[in-house]
Amino acid sequence: MSDNDFKSDLMKAIPSLRAFAISLSGKVDRADDLVQETLLKAWAHRDSFTPGTNLRAWLFTILRNEFYTFFRKRKREVEDADGAIAATVGIHPEQEGHLDLADMQRALGKLPVDQREALLLVSASDMSYEEAAEICGVAVGTIKSRVNRARNKLTELLGLSQVPEIGPDNNVKSALAAEAR
Repeated sequence: MSDNDFKSDLMKAIPSLRAFAISLSGKVDRADDLVQETLLKAWAHRDSFTPGTNLRAWLFTILRNEFYTFFRKRKREVEDADGAIAATVGIHPEQEGHLDLADMQRALGKLPVDQREALLLVSASDMSYEEAAEICGVAVGTIKSRVNRARNKLTELLGLSQVPEIGPDNNVKSALAAEAR
C-alpha cells in the first residue's frame, strides 16, 4: 500500500475515530487529542500494518489503547471531588434533544468501561460483533454479553420502560411527518 493510499484511508477513518473517541472520553478536546495520537502512531507504524487486513479495526485498536493509557494516568490525578469546578463549566441545553443527549452521556459515563466500549463499537460505530471482538481482543460472545448488559443498564439508568421513549416526542414526530409530505 502506497503512502498516499494509506493517508487517504486514514483520512476516511477520522469521523468514525472521532465519534468513538468522544464517546469514550466524554470530552471533545480529549477526543481530538486521542484521534491525533492515533493518527500519528498509525502513520509512524504504517510499515507494521498488513495490507489487505482491516485498517479500521487496527486504527480503533490503537485509539482504544491510547484511551486506556490516558485512563490509567488519570487515576493518579486529583479529581474535583465536590464538583465545584464542574458546576461552573456546564452549558444549559436549549432544547429537549440536548437534555436527552446529556442524560445519555451521563448514563454512558456510569457504565463500566468494557460495557461502554462494546456498546459504542457495535451501536455507535456500526461495527459487527466480530469486528468489536477483534478490536477488544475478546470472544464474540463476550462482546454480545457486554452490549446486552450495557443496554439493560442504560435502560435502568435512564428510567425507560421501552425503547421508543428515546428520541423525538410525539409533537416532533408529527411535525417531521407533516414536513415530509
